[in-house]
Amino acid sequence: MTTAHPARNIMVLYTGGTIGMQASANGLAPASGFEQRMRERLAGVADIPDWQFRELLPLIDSANMTPQYWQRLREAVIDAVDNQGSDGVLILHGTDTLAYSAAAMTYQLLGLRAPVLFTGSMLPAGVADSDAWDNLTGALHALGHGQAPGVQLYFHGELLDPLRTAKVRSYGRHPFVTLKRNAGATKASQLPAALDYRHPRQPVTVAVLPLVPGFGAPLLQAALDSGAQGLILECFGSGTGPADNPAFLAALGQAQANGVVVVAITQCHEGGVELDVYEAGSRLRQVGVVSGGGMTREAAFGKLQWLLGSGVPANEVRRLVELELP
Repeated sequence: MTTAHPARNIMVLYTGGTIGMQASANGLAPASGFEQRMRERLAGVADIPDWQFRELLPLIDSANMTPQYWQRLREAVIDAVDNQGSDGVLILHGTDTLAYSAAAMTYQLLGLRAPVLFTGSMLPAGVADSDAWDNLTGALHALGHGQAPGVQLYFHGELLDPLRTAKVRSYGRHPFVTLKRNAGATKASQLPAALDYRHPRQPVTVAVLPLVPGFGAPLLQAALDSGAQGLILECFGSGTGPADNPAFLAALGQAQANGVVVVAITQCHEGGVELDVYEAGSRLRQVGVVSGGGMTREAAFGKLQWLLGSGVPANEVRRLVELELP
């Protein structure tokens, strides 16, 4: 079991997001200068560990987050821990894609020897009833009290597992919820060297398609023709889809032949995918679709980005997708 040590030298990485936004002619927008505001606010607050601050320019609204940005974020975290001696990292991030980024970094930083917390706020720092300073000081205190290495999401007094967490409301308190997803996947005994956190990654194209009644082959084919190297199918229930549609199944079979990794996850908030329960699921398995088990959309997207971006062969990606890795 990994030991948690109190952080004494925290790197704060500021990506933008609501927490530091200020009014502009077109509405709230990311703004520089948050370090000074933070220092003024935290002056005299007890038990705050020493911290440094770095802006990742350009600052962005998290709606503009991309896998390319994740590589910059990953490199900034590694630099802080491996080169600058930080023993904890706090990432300030907008809430809209915070769960995606936290899940992605859980994989991208697998093996890092320091804890990484993500936080943000629903209202900008300084406005009435803002949760910004509570989240920020709470996250710093959590790191100061000691956290095990790995990535967690801190919000409104809670530490959440990014691989089970989603943003479920756009206002008010506790926008992030840990979904009751299936666990118990077989744990990988060994990982390829290419998955070490120090190895460079390449952004890849991963498409996400939610199935709806009447979903047919043309939409699926359009996603595959876009150049996607991975595809996440948000299936019904325990992992079912239009298995009586020959063209749909043929497109999935061709995707496997072309080296595209197709992963099935469930649209349900609870449970997970078990492709062999129903014929409508087992037929997906027969044409090469792999099970995402209890993964959320955020976790599946981050996991495929990590595996495919590491250059691991498609067959190995298919095997590793179904295993518990962290």
